[in-house]
Amino acid sequence: MAAAPFNDVKAYKPWEVDGKYFGDGREVALIEYMYSHPLLPQLRGNPTNILAAIDTFAQTVTGLINIGETKGEIITPLIRQNKPATMLELGGYIGYSAIMFGDALKQAGGKKYYSVEKNPLFAAVAASLVDLAGLKDTVQIIVGTGAEGIQRLFDDGSFQGKKDSRLGMVFFDHHKPSYTADLKLSEQLGLVGAQTVLVADNMILAGNPPYAEWVRASIAEKKRMVAGASTADILGNPNLQYRSRSVISFEPSGMEDALEITECVGVAA
Repeated sequence: MAAAPFNDVKAYKPWEVDGKYFGDGREVALIEYMYSHPLLPQLRGNPTNILAAIDTFAQTVTGLINIGETKGEIITPLIRQNKPATMLELGGYIGYSAIMFGDALKQAGGKKYYSVEKNPLFAAVAASLVDLAGLKDTVQIIVGTGAEGIQRLFDDGSFQGKKDSRLGMVFFDHHKPSYTADLKLSEQLGLVGAQTVLVADNMILAGNPPYAEWVRASIAEKKRMVAGASTADILGNPNLQYRSRSVISFEPSGMEDALEITECVGVAA
Protein backbone atom coordinates (compact mmCIF):
# COMPACT_ATOMS: atom_id res chain seq x y z
CA MET A 1 0.00 0.00 0.00
CA ALA A 2 1.44 3.37 -1.03
CA ALA A 3 1.97 6.06 1.57
CA ALA A 4 0.81 9.66 1.41
CA PRO A 5 3.70 12.16 1.12
CA PHE A 6 5.50 12.97 4.37
CA ASN A 7 4.97 16.44 5.83
CA ASP A 8 8.52 17.77 6.24
CA VAL A 9 7.30 20.55 8.53
CA LYS A 10 6.65 17.90 11.20
CA ALA A 11 10.01 16.14 10.85
CA TYR A 12 11.97 15.31 13.99
CA LYS A 13 15.59 16.33 14.32
CA PRO A 14 18.02 13.51 13.42
CA TRP A 15 18.15 10.69 15.94
CA GLU A 16 21.91 10.35 15.82
CA VAL A 17 23.88 12.70 18.05
CA ASP A 18 27.60 11.94 18.44
CA GLY A 19 27.01 8.34 17.40
CA LYS A 20 24.12 7.74 19.80
CA TYR A 21 20.43 7.37 19.04
CA PHE A 22 19.10 7.25 22.60
CA GLY A 23 20.27 6.97 26.19
CA ASP A 24 22.56 10.00 26.07
CA GLY A 25 20.51 12.18 28.39
CA ARG A 26 17.86 13.25 25.90
CA GLU A 27 15.14 11.30 27.72
CA VAL A 28 15.87 13.11 31.00
CA ALA A 29 16.00 16.40 29.08
CA LEU A 30 12.52 15.61 27.76
CA ILE A 31 11.11 15.20 31.28
CA GLU A 32 12.70 18.49 32.34
CA TYR A 33 11.25 20.14 29.24
CA MET A 34 7.76 18.79 29.90
CA TYR A 35 7.60 19.74 33.58
CA SER A 36 9.00 23.22 32.97
CA HIS A 37 6.66 23.82 30.02
CA PRO A 38 4.92 27.23 30.21
CA LEU A 39 1.61 25.52 29.38
CA LEU A 40 2.01 22.70 31.92
CA PRO A 41 -1.55 23.17 33.30
CA GLN A 42 -2.89 22.62 29.78
CA LEU A 43 -0.80 19.47 29.41
CA ARG A 44 -2.10 17.77 32.55
CA GLY A 45 -4.74 15.18 31.75
CA ASN A 46 -4.62 15.94 28.03
CA PRO A 47 -2.94 13.17 25.98
CA THR A 48 -3.22 15.13 22.72
CA ASN A 49 -1.39 18.12 24.18
CA ILE A 50 1.23 15.86 25.77
CA LEU A 51 1.98 14.22 22.41
CA ALA A 52 2.17 17.60 20.69
CA ALA A 53 4.66 18.84 23.30
CA ILE A 54 6.82 15.72 22.89
CA ASP A 55 6.75 16.23 19.11
CA THR A 56 7.84 19.86 19.54
CA PHE A 57 10.77 18.76 21.72
CA ALA A 58 11.84 16.20 19.10
CA GLN A 59 11.44 18.75 16.30
CA THR A 60 13.38 21.54 18.00
CA VAL A 61 15.75 20.03 20.59
CA THR A 62 16.79 16.45 19.74
CA GLY A 63 15.21 13.54 17.91
CA LEU A 64 13.42 10.75 19.76
CA ILE A 65 12.81 7.19 18.56
CA ASN A 66 9.02 7.46 18.89
CA ILE A 67 6.39 5.92 16.63
CA GLY A 68 5.40 9.44 15.60
CA GLU A 69 2.21 11.02 14.35
CA THR A 70 2.31 9.61 10.80
CA LYS A 71 2.38 5.93 11.77
CA GLY A 72 0.12 6.68 14.71
CA GLU A 73 -2.56 7.83 12.29
CA ILE A 74 -2.50 4.32 10.77
CA ILE A 75 -2.63 2.43 14.07
CA THR A 76 -5.15 4.45 16.10
CA PRO A 77 -7.99 3.78 13.60
CA LEU A 78 -7.29 0.05 14.02
CA ILE A 79 -7.80 0.46 17.76
CA ARG A 80 -11.06 2.36 17.25
CA GLN A 81 -12.26 -0.24 14.74
CA ASN A 82 -11.30 -3.39 16.66
CA LYS A 83 -12.09 -2.06 20.16
CA PRO A 84 -9.61 -4.31 22.01
CA ALA A 85 -10.26 -4.84 25.70
CA THR A 86 -6.52 -5.17 26.22
CA MET A 87 -3.44 -4.22 24.22
CA LEU A 88 0.21 -5.12 24.71
CA GLU A 89 3.14 -3.01 23.55
CA LEU A 90 6.67 -4.40 23.44
CA GLY A 91 9.18 -1.55 23.46
CA GLY A 92 7.63 1.42 25.22
CA TYR A 93 10.61 3.82 25.19
CA ILE A 94 9.48 7.16 26.75
CA GLY A 95 5.75 6.42 26.58
CA TYR A 96 4.74 8.26 23.40
CA SER A 97 2.98 5.27 21.87
CA ALA A 98 1.55 4.19 25.23
CA ILE A 99 -0.08 7.62 25.58
CA MET A 100 -1.31 7.71 21.98
CA PHE A 101 -2.61 4.14 21.83
CA GLY A 102 -3.61 3.91 25.49
CA ASP A 103 -5.82 6.96 25.03
CA ALA A 104 -7.32 5.46 21.85
CA LEU A 105 -7.98 2.17 23.67
CA LYS A 106 -9.64 4.01 26.56
CA GLN A 107 -11.82 6.04 24.19
CA ALA A 108 -12.84 2.79 22.44
CA GLY A 109 -13.99 1.27 25.73
CA GLY A 110 -10.87 -0.80 26.40
CA LYS A 111 -9.65 -1.68 29.87
CA LYS A 112 -5.87 -2.02 29.94
CA TYR A 113 -2.81 -1.11 27.88
CA TYR A 114 0.36 -2.93 28.92
CA SER A 115 3.65 -1.30 27.86
CA VAL A 116 6.84 -3.34 28.30
CA GLU A 117 10.17 -1.48 28.35
CA LYS A 118 13.53 -3.07 29.12
CA ASN A 119 15.38 0.10 30.19
CA PRO A 120 14.35 1.15 33.74
CA LEU A 121 15.13 4.83 33.11
CA PHE A 122 13.02 4.95 29.96
CA ALA A 123 10.23 3.11 31.79
CA ALA A 124 10.36 5.71 34.59
CA VAL A 125 10.13 8.53 32.05
CA ALA A 126 7.19 6.76 30.39
CA ALA A 127 5.39 6.26 33.71
CA SER A 128 5.80 9.95 34.56
CA LEU A 129 4.44 11.09 31.20
CA VAL A 130 1.57 8.59 31.33
CA ASP A 131 0.63 10.00 34.74
CA LEU A 132 0.88 13.56 33.39
CA ALA A 133 -1.47 12.55 30.57
CA GLY A 134 -4.03 11.23 33.07
CA LEU A 135 -3.78 7.64 31.84
CA LYS A 136 -2.20 5.82 34.79
CA ASP A 137 -5.42 3.84 35.41
CA THR A 138 -5.39 2.58 31.81
CA VAL A 139 -1.69 2.22 31.00
CA GLN A 140 0.55 -0.12 33.00
CA ILE A 141 4.31 0.11 32.50
CA ILE A 142 6.20 -3.18 32.91
CA VAL A 143 10.01 -3.19 33.20
CA GLY A 144 11.64 -6.11 31.43
CA THR A 145 12.35 -7.71 28.08
CA GLY A 146 9.47 -8.54 25.79
CA ALA A 147 9.56 -12.20 26.79
CA GLU A 148 9.69 -11.30 30.49
CA GLY A 149 6.71 -8.99 30.14
CA ILE A 150 4.66 -11.58 28.28
CA GLN A 151 5.48 -14.27 30.83
CA ARG A 152 4.58 -11.95 33.73
CA LEU A 153 1.18 -11.20 32.24
CA PHE A 154 0.55 -14.92 31.90
CA ASP A 155 1.90 -15.87 35.32
CA ASP A 156 0.03 -13.21 37.29
CA GLY A 157 -3.29 -14.53 36.01
CA SER A 158 -4.30 -11.35 34.19
CA PHE A 159 -5.86 -13.42 31.40
CA GLN A 160 -6.20 -16.98 32.66
CA GLY A 161 -9.73 -18.22 33.17
CA LYS A 162 -11.31 -14.97 32.02
CA LYS A 163 -13.74 -14.30 29.20
CA ASP A 164 -11.18 -11.99 27.55
CA SER A 165 -8.41 -14.57 27.83
CA ARG A 166 -6.43 -13.22 24.89
CA LEU A 167 -4.89 -9.91 23.92
CA GLY A 168 -6.97 -7.80 21.58
CA MET A 169 -3.93 -6.17 19.98
CA VAL A 170 -0.15 -6.44 20.19
CA PHE A 171 2.29 -3.75 19.04
CA PHE A 172 5.89 -4.86 18.37
CA ASP A 173 8.46 -2.05 18.52
CA HIS A 174 11.31 -3.47 20.60
CA HIS A 175 14.39 -5.59 19.86
CA LYS A 176 13.81 -6.51 16.22
CA PRO A 177 15.28 -10.07 16.36
CA SER A 178 12.88 -10.79 19.25
CA TYR A 179 9.67 -10.09 17.31
CA THR A 180 9.16 -13.65 16.09
CA ALA A 181 10.14 -15.41 19.33
CA ASP A 182 7.94 -13.10 21.41
CA LEU A 183 4.98 -13.58 19.07
CA LYS A 184 5.44 -17.35 19.27
CA LEU A 185 5.65 -17.19 23.07
CA SER A 186 2.38 -15.24 23.12
CA GLU A 187 0.84 -17.87 20.85
CA GLN A 188 2.03 -20.76 23.01
CA LEU A 189 0.62 -19.16 26.16
CA GLY A 190 -2.73 -18.54 24.49
CA LEU A 191 -2.44 -14.75 24.72
CA VAL A 192 -2.75 -14.43 20.94
CA GLY A 193 -5.74 -16.06 19.29
CA ALA A 194 -8.69 -15.54 16.99
CA GLN A 195 -9.32 -11.83 16.28
CA THR A 196 -6.07 -10.64 17.85
CA VAL A 197 -4.54 -7.89 15.71
CA LEU A 198 -0.75 -7.62 15.50
CA VAL A 199 1.14 -4.50 14.40
CA ALA A 200 4.91 -4.69 13.84
CA ASP A 201 6.99 -1.55 13.32
CA ASN A 202 10.23 -1.02 11.38
CA MET A 203 9.60 -3.64 8.73
CA ILE A 204 11.72 -1.73 6.19
CA LEU A 205 14.05 0.49 8.21
CA ALA A 206 15.40 -2.40 10.25
CA GLY A 207 13.71 -5.19 8.33
CA ASN A 208 12.42 -8.41 9.83
CA PRO A 209 12.20 -11.28 7.32
CA PRO A 210 11.66 -14.05 9.95
CA TYR A 211 8.65 -12.24 11.43
CA ALA A 212 7.16 -11.51 8.00
CA GLU A 213 7.68 -15.13 6.96
CA TRP A 214 5.82 -16.44 10.03
CA VAL A 215 2.78 -14.16 9.88
CA ARG A 216 2.42 -14.56 6.10
CA ALA A 217 2.85 -18.34 6.04
CA SER A 218 -0.04 -20.76 5.67
CA ILE A 219 -0.85 -23.17 8.47
CA ALA A 220 0.74 -26.00 6.47
CA GLU A 221 3.90 -23.96 5.92
CA LYS A 222 4.14 -23.09 9.61
CA LYS A 223 3.72 -26.75 10.58
CA ARG A 224 6.66 -27.61 8.33
CA MET A 225 8.72 -24.86 10.00
CA VAL A 226 7.86 -26.23 13.43
CA ALA A 227 8.69 -29.80 12.38
CA GLY A 228 12.17 -28.67 11.35
CA ALA A 229 12.80 -26.48 14.39
CA SER A 230 15.28 -27.15 17.16
CA THR A 231 13.92 -28.50 20.43
CA ALA A 232 15.26 -25.32 22.06
CA ASP A 233 13.14 -23.07 19.85
CA ILE A 234 9.88 -21.48 20.92
CA LEU A 235 7.45 -23.20 18.56
CA GLY A 236 4.40 -20.96 18.78
CA ASN A 237 1.02 -22.16 17.59
CA PRO A 238 1.11 -22.99 13.87
CA ASN A 239 -2.65 -23.58 13.88
CA LEU A 240 -3.36 -19.84 14.02
CA GLN A 241 -4.42 -18.53 10.62
CA TYR A 242 -3.19 -15.01 9.88
CA ARG A 243 -4.10 -12.45 7.26
CA SER A 244 -1.27 -9.96 6.89
CA ARG A 245 -0.40 -6.87 4.89
CA SER A 246 2.40 -4.34 4.67
CA VAL A 247 1.59 -0.63 4.94
CA ILE A 248 4.22 1.86 3.81
CA SER A 249 4.64 4.86 6.07
CA PHE A 250 7.34 7.13 7.50
CA GLU A 251 9.42 7.50 10.60
CA PRO A 252 8.93 10.89 12.31
CA SER A 253 12.30 11.86 10.83
CA GLY A 254 10.85 11.44 7.33
CA MET A 255 12.58 8.14 6.50
CA GLU A 256 10.39 5.64 4.67
CA ASP A 257 9.42 2.57 6.65
CA ALA A 258 6.57 0.07 6.88
CA LEU A 259 4.18 -1.51 9.34
CA GLU A 260 3.12 -5.15 9.13
CA ILE A 261 -0.55 -5.37 10.14
CA THR A 262 -1.78 -8.88 10.85
CA GLU A 263 -5.13 -10.25 11.96
CA CYS A 264 -5.66 -13.72 13.38
CA VAL A 265 -8.72 -14.80 11.39
CA GLY A 266 -9.14 -18.32 12.75
CA VAL A 267 -7.73 -21.40 14.41
CA ALA A 268 -7.40 -24.75 12.67
CA ALA A 269 -8.95 -27.69 14.45
